[in-house]
Amino acid sequence: MDLHDRSILLTGAGSGIGRALALQLAQHSVRLTLVGRRRAPLEEVAELVRGRGSRAHVVAADLTAPGAPAQVVAAALEAFGGLDVLVNNAGNVRAGRLESLSEAEVLAQIALNLTAPVLLTRAALPALRASGQARGQASGQASGQASGEALVVNVSSGIGLVALPFYATYAATKAGIAHFGDALRRELAGEGVRVLNVYPGATSTPMMDSSSAGAEHGFEYESAQDVAVATVEGMTGDELRVVRGGQARRRMIALDREDPAALDAVLAERKEALEQAVAAHSSL
Repeated sequence: MDLHDRSILLTGAGSGIGRALALQLAQHSVRLTLVGRRRAPLEEVAELVRGRGSRAHVVAADLTAPGAPAQVVAAALEAFGGLDVLVNNAGNVRAGRLESLSEAEVLAQIALNLTAPVLLTRAALPALRASGQARGQASGQASGQASGEALVVNVSSGIGLVALPFYATYAATKAGIAHFGDALRRELAGEGVRVLNVYPGATSTPMMDSSSAGAEHGFEYESAQDVAVATVEGMTGDELRVVRGGQARRRMIALDREDPAALDAVLAERKEALEQAVAAHSSL
């Protein structure tokens, strides 16, 4: 996929992986609609994007508010006349024992991590399909046979692949958005829209500042820039999945698939230490 001059809607663009993605995408002379709750950090990112030769439009919005997904898509269409790529990156987390979380903390994770991107994708699909089919026809392909001309990117999590204790709600939402992406990709086959799922591991972002989990708990950190580089490579390389997280996480993924009881035993040994390390982990 050639990203040059593509209209891209990116959520959670003010910090962390979203900010790094915006700066990485800006190297491809794109048109970025930057979405987040707070305008100030979005404006800062927008200036950096423009400094790298791309265009940027800022939309400060709470994606969990009624009607917000449709309004955000409309803003992107108004700013840039179309939409080629949607990146569902915005997310939040609250770790801890399930019964220790308030109902509001549970619902907040479901609303932003799962409901909002589903509704945002739903609102964006007509424009994405139109982009994909138009580009397919322009490249000489028959209508309805275009593949990968438009794109949806869902940023899940390594915890969406291997569910960890004390992340029950978060794991549910991140596995949910990944399965949503897989199902949607198959639903849209032959319609000019590709879907890419990205599974970051532990990433050095503000979202992780309140966690003290480290390598001894199975968390191998990498930079947001490394995740962004891998994501953009997946976008341009027509990948279906980008999985990060280091060798320890890859071994956990394999063990969970081959012998889940064995992984249960490994995690049981870490359980008490992990609970203490993530007790305060929250970005709500």
